[in-house]
Amino acid sequence: MTDLFDRFAVIDVDTHLTEPADVWTARVPAALHDRVPHIERIDGQDVWVADGNRLGAPGFYSMAGWDGVLPLSIPDTYDDIAPSMYDPSARVALLDEEGIAAQVLYPNVGGFGNGYFLRLGDRELVRSCVRAYNDFLTDWCSVAPDRLVAVTALPFWDVDEAVAELHRCVAAGHRAVNFCNQPQDYGEPPLAHVHWDPIWAAAQEAGVSVSFHVGGGSMGTQFDDTAGMGWMTNFAKVSSLIFLDNIRCVTDLVFGGVCHRFPELKLVSVESGVGWIPGMLETCDWQWRNGGVLDEHPEYDLLPSEYFERQVYGCFWFERGSALEAISRFPDNILFETDYPHPTCQHPGPRTPAQRPRDYASELFAGLPDETVAKVLHDNAARVYGLA
Repeated sequence: MTDLFDRFAVIDVDTHLTEPADVWTARVPAALHDRVPHIERIDGQDVWVADGNRLGAPGFYSMAGWDGVLPLSIPDTYDDIAPSMYDPSARVALLDEEGIAAQVLYPNVGGFGNGYFLRLGDRELVRSCVRAYNDFLTDWCSVAPDRLVAVTALPFWDVDEAVAELHRCVAAGHRAVNFCNQPQDYGEPPLAHVHWDPIWAAAQEAGVSVSFHVGGGSMGTQFDDTAGMGWMTNFAKVSSLIFLDNIRCVTDLVFGGVCHRFPELKLVSVESGVGWIPGMLETCDWQWRNGGVLDEHPEYDLLPSEYFERQVYGCFWFERGSALEAISRFPDNILFETDYPHPTCQHPGPRTPAQRPRDYASELFAGLPDETVAKVLHDNAARVYGLA
């Protein structure tokens, strides 16, 4: 079997970093240390705490290589977590070991759409936390800026501040911005609203893509197992259904005219799979033609599938037949990820030894032309993130 990771400069477009314990305490005045996210050892487990409220434990999202499943068994402390999850030099060493050229990095503590920061209440404190995370990310990625790709956490709840933070972080070397996929969950206008146009305009002008990570809105009551199916079963169900959030996200961007108004803006649906893309776009095209869209918006000059082909991207990490179908229809819009080091990532522990990323990719792409494989593993991502 040909090892594609030896033949192509693979860009892994969705990974996470386990934030070190001092991300915020090292970057805000000492008087605020209890109010910002910090680590406390509680019943033998490292836990994120802010202003007396628990924000989760780093072990929950640091599961790559761990011989256990949530929530029964997780790494209890940083001593149990592989350094490649929180140390940039160790991450680069992992990339070398796995044959990966670069990884795009997303957060954990602040939420996949940055909305968790709002739980801190005080907006000035929230602002300080967002800036501190972005400054940390700049420092972390500076170890290998062409291999560790920084994605700015945007304070979406304040458009002016979001635009200012976008400019500040792009100037510091960040290559994309992360936006909430369901802002209405936080009392803000939906993505289709022109309220957000200054942010899209700033990103387009700066030449950076906008990422919409699954789970970026409020997860609400989804993890409450009112049906009594069991915590792990419900977790698997929710992890499957959150793909739907990004289907809504993409259709909001297309039907709301964001793609039309900002034709050079690149939009990325992250950790949402790709198998749904062909069917969803076929449906959108049908409803677009037959639902009177052009009667209300005669300025729209493309079909939904054409807007998608021009500027929207999807990411996958475990699909097989459905991924191949999406690639065959949209070879210029599909990106490869591993989701390292999350529970469902492509860097397995003893329970799933067959899912090493390079083995999975080599099996999946067997028989496809090199031109197509190169697009999915490298070229498309290189275009989106400005990488060689």
